[in-house]
Amino acid sequence: MTSSTPTPQALDGASIDGGLYGDITDFARHTHWLNGPVSVFTSYGIALFAVFMLTGWWLARRRDASVMAAALAAPIAAVLAYVVNDAIKSVFTEPRPCRALPHDFLIEKCPPLDDYAFPSNHTTVAAAAAVALFLVDRRLGIVASVVALLMGASRVYVGAHYPHDVLVALVVGGVVSFAVTWSARRFAAPLVTRLRNGALRPLLA
Repeated sequence: MTSSTPTPQALDGASIDGGLYGDITDFARHTHWLNGPVSVFTSYGIALFAVFMLTGWWLARRRDASVMAAALAAPIAAVLAYVVNDAIKSVFTEPRPCRALPHDFLIEKCPPLDDYAFPSNHTTVAAAAAVALFLVDRRLGIVASVVALLMGASRVYVGAHYPHDVLVALVVGGVVSFAVTWSARRFAAPLVTRLRNGALRPLLA
């Protein structure tokens, strides 16, 4: 038998900001014209960050080795941020709001019981990519950051996450990504310089 209430050891997200979640999903209920576009964006918009990272690599080819090191580290940072975020999920095991608040409006289908809410994976990866790209190109980082914030907002709008799931995910993604990308800029630049003088020169310079 399944239950819509969290187990004693799980994080009770509804008690944190369930009211705000309900306000946002109620807004979604009354903006039907926006439901379709947001649903498509929240499901497939993460692919935009792959485009942004490729753009960062292309821009870095004309810049110094530390910038290229950051560009190459961006996808690694995104993957590591996802791994860290998934580990946090397994610790807190927060039920999705669609289970704790089953009568609230929902656009995205309710995930399985073991697909936990806290923090948001989509938002973590988006934030990680955005922070990494700031260390590659400031303007590209700004664009990626705006899209990352929209991704986070969309996760609440479609009913997949509470607001705190998104806020913590932004922090997790940002912190992990900054640590990885900054380290790459500082310590991997000599390696990139050597590779630029070898067979990989067409890809790196």
